[in-house]
Amino acid sequence: MSLVLPLLFGRIAACAFFAILFLQSGLDKVTDRNGNLEWLTGHFSKTPFRNMVPLLLTTMTCVELATGVTSAIGLFGAFVPGLRIVAVIGLGLACSAFLMLFLGQRIAKDYEGAATLATYFAVALLSLAFWFTDVTLAQ
Repeated sequence: MSLVLPLLFGRIAACAFFAILFLQSGLDKVTDRNGNLEWLTGHFSKTPFRNMVPLLLTTMTCVELATGVTSAIGLFGAFVPGLRIVAVIGLGLACSAFLMLFLGQRIAKDYEGAATLATYFAVALLSLAFWFTDVTLAQ
């Protein structure tokens, strides 16, 4: 059995997953900035990040939107060889976003939230493997 179709599906699914995840999250941070800012201010009130929450929220919003957009464009990388790099950039940004979020959760001592992020990070790393695996059409 050829691995071409499962690999192609994995590439498309990975980009779709991260496009949905990060576009929704980033847009939520734009449309409900005050609600997010209020929650995050309390979440980080006893951490070294307490005075940087507005800047960190803006940074995460930009990273999440960039990740979502590049992942959405990267969907076409499965069919257009020149866009393959966009998919890889999107997945690299996803890994970076998860590391930033993971750091925040650990600093805030939200270990349950950090554990959840570790799962997302593992999915991002596996997704990168889909894009760096080449399979020939020959059987």
